[in-house]
Amino acid sequence: MAIVPYTHTTEFDAHLPLLIIGAGACGLVAALKAREAGIELAVLERDALPRGSTAMSQGFIPAAGTRFQKALEVEDSPSLMAEDIQRKNGFEADQAIVERLAEQSGPTVEWLADDHGVPFELVEGFLYPGHRRLRMHATPRRTGEELMGALLNAAERAGVDMLTQARVEDLHVDEAQRVRGVTITRPDGSRERIGCDALILACNGYGGNAELVKRHIPSLKEALYYGHEGNQGDALLWGEAMGASTKDLAACQGHGSLATPHQILISWALMMQGGMQVNVLGERFSNEHGGYSEQAANVLAQPEGVAWNIFDGRIHENALEFEDYRNAFEAGAIRAFDTLDAMANCLDLPLAALETAVDDMHRHARTQTPDTFGRVFEPANLLSPPYYAVRVTGALFHTQGGLEVNTQARVLDTQGRMLPNLFAGGGAARGVSGAGDSGYLSGNGLLSAVVLGAVAGQSAAALLQATEHEA
Repeated sequence: MAIVPYTHTTEFDAHLPLLIIGAGACGLVAALKAREAGIELAVLERDALPRGSTAMSQGFIPAAGTRFQKALEVEDSPSLMAEDIQRKNGFEADQAIVERLAEQSGPTVEWLADDHGVPFELVEGFLYPGHRRLRMHATPRRTGEELMGALLNAAERAGVDMLTQARVEDLHVDEAQRVRGVTITRPDGSRERIGCDALILACNGYGGNAELVKRHIPSLKEALYYGHEGNQGDALLWGEAMGASTKDLAACQGHGSLATPHQILISWALMMQGGMQVNVLGERFSNEHGGYSEQAANVLAQPEGVAWNIFDGRIHENALEFEDYRNAFEAGAIRAFDTLDAMANCLDLPLAALETAVDDMHRHARTQTPDTFGRVFEPANLLSPPYYAVRVTGALFHTQGGLEVNTQARVLDTQGRMLPNLFAGGGAARGVSGAGDSGYLSGNGLLSAVVLGAVAGQSAAALLQATEHEA
């Protein structure tokens, strides 16, 4: 991956006004917005079948003030959502970006539903940590794979040109830091140069680059990476080479509930509805309501780097709503027990420790006092037999730091000036999760991908139209 100096003798095999690198949620939404404005473009995707990190997620997009919320009498607002985001990250994110994403979240979700047929519905039943309102919007199967399918169908209907198996190797950049085009390589080794007037980086972060993870997120250097292998930090490296500003590179989304060895995501809804996590000593070790991102490091710090999610039949029935959970159940990752004694014997956990953990939950529920870790237990959510368990580990899902952008998704240099024609969104851009792993609010990843992707597509279209008008 390199920045190649552009000269007037540089020749391109083709030229398009707009190029978008990456066909995940960010790139596809950006393309839909730009096509809506009449811009000719192409999305460049390294894989044969576009999937990206979006397909590996649960596909939940937080949005405030939508008609889906109003239909279920959920009162929410962009200002409340922005406050929730900032409270979770310790007010470390760019306030203007947070406000822009919150304000545009509702209109973007409704636009995708109404204009492009994405079958969103509001996820009910529980609040994810840090959210004070029900605002997660998802497709019926609750999977990122289904969301990706809907976006790909929308892109096809909109006439978005997509070049798959087209790995971008180089950016051609002139002395004014204007991107003039890219070089792509094909699986057979052939190379093509495509010129452009604007470029959107939608190729996610650097979670798949072990060296960069070790450098920027040392606490998760040993964590299993549960993201797309193509997230090698290309956007970050290109941007740095062009003098772009980078922010919050230690920020990330981890997850403390990845079934092992099955490598299937287990929804954090289990914890929010009353479940608990214990280590191999049968002991709880944290506040499970603190957040699933920071829980990744908590789980990895336990003996053997694993934990058991303990829950009950009520929670199990609710969790069957999630396709990932059903897959884990069918794969044998989920185990059921009539008693704690049976669970202890089967899982080789100390019975006394398990009984103490459950007794403590009941005691704190009766007195409505927080436990040692600060968690408050609701009487209605106390565990009762039959019990269920699944062995999990901590994982790194994706990074949240990246290139600094303004509210138009324009990439900024280290002096705060806009680069002439470079845009970024999703994992390629600085997110709204603060500076570490504890600032991630559920849904921040797809919020930045989808909403900032829409902003990038609209902004790039406006720049191109203004340039054309001036010419």
